[in-house]
Amino acid sequence: MITPTTDPQPADFADVRATNLAVVLRSVREHAPCSRADIAASTGLNKATVSSLVADLIDRRLVRETGLTENRVGRPATMLVLDGSPYAAIGVEVNVDYVTAVAVDLSGERLLSWRRSFPGATTTAAQAVATVAAIVRRVVNRMAREERQVLGLAVGVPGLVGADGTVRVAPNLGWRDADVCGDLTRALRDPGFPVRVDNDANLAALAEHRFGPWAGTANLVYLTGEIGVGAGVVLDGRLRRGGQGYVGEIGHIQLDPFGAECRCGRLGCLEAVAGIGAVLEHPALSPAEVEIELDEVVRLARAADSRTLSTLAAVGHNLGKGVAMIANLLNPEVVILGGYYVPLAPWLLPAVEAELRGRTIAPDAGGCQVVASTLGYGAAALGGAARVLDSVDSGRLPRVS
Repeated sequence: MITPTTDPQPADFADVRATNLAVVLRSVREHAPCSRADIAASTGLNKATVSSLVADLIDRRLVRETGLTENRVGRPATMLVLDGSPYAAIGVEVNVDYVTAVAVDLSGERLLSWRRSFPGATTTAAQAVATVAAIVRRVVNRMAREERQVLGLAVGVPGLVGADGTVRVAPNLGWRDADVCGDLTRALRDPGFPVRVDNDANLAALAEHRFGPWAGTANLVYLTGEIGVGAGVVLDGRLRRGGQGYVGEIGHIQLDPFGAECRCGRLGCLEAVAGIGAVLEHPALSPAEVEIELDEVVRLARAADSRTLSTLAAVGHNLGKGVAMIANLLNPEVVILGGYYVPLAPWLLPAVEAELRGRTIAPDAGGCQVVASTLGYGAAALGGAARVLDSVDSGRLPRVS
């Protein structure tokens, strides 16, 4: 028998109402356009309660009425859709070679998407915080001109991130025990909205789960495919973080003890033998250089250059070994390849799928599919915004102005 570690605490009226507001808001997001009666039927709340909650959400400009529908039995019903026009959620990704910032409205519509070169491998955590703070201030000012209230900020970093937003170790950035969340909050001068820091793969997985073609899939894994390789894991519809938030460091599983040296200092890590560095003969650090070399690899592959095809096949087989480990351990419905894997997917996927089929114990690879992401290089930044929206869905609603 499992017993709670603390005695149950009674919920007061405000807690119950906040929870019910979140339930109604999620119902509108998932089923809009919908009526008050539709919400009552789908949530189990009584009609009077739903009417009161909807009125509250309309006052907060989270929901709006959108006219009547007569395509139903009985009287025409007033339909509801998400509003959220006064609000914005911000996500930022800090990577080895770029910083991306994204802002979305409550429905997930992108309000802006910025990407700039960033020498992450030679930049200290303090310098990175200053860069991110400058970018965030520009985004906030842009949202203010559009009369939008920022609901929150979440920043993705390629490394182990604790629950308090401290980056314990980020091998590809050279950071250790950097209080990025605290430093960024101070750099923004306590901005009036929550600031969070998370692993980039976690946030990219949230983006796929909320916005991608596989949105709503209960069990999915996202592989970053940037300079580093990490995994974001969604199981049973929830992002999984582990005991201290360090789930998903598949890039540092050793495949070959005599293999190439990894940035973490070990030999033969998945990242070293199946990351972008294994594809490019001379890995560059700026996004412009990486993308130029990547474009050349794609050109040569399309021209059936034998050396290029051989390299991509070897990388694909190594990547497939890692995907098979994921399939055996977690049994996801889909593994999504992101970042630099996306343009290389036509040549990587056959080898990945062959390894997956050959190394997975369950029949038919346990139902696992491997696909390329459609969210682009800004997936983790978009996932940062998704994390903010998730907090709204969980009941952290903006106050009535």
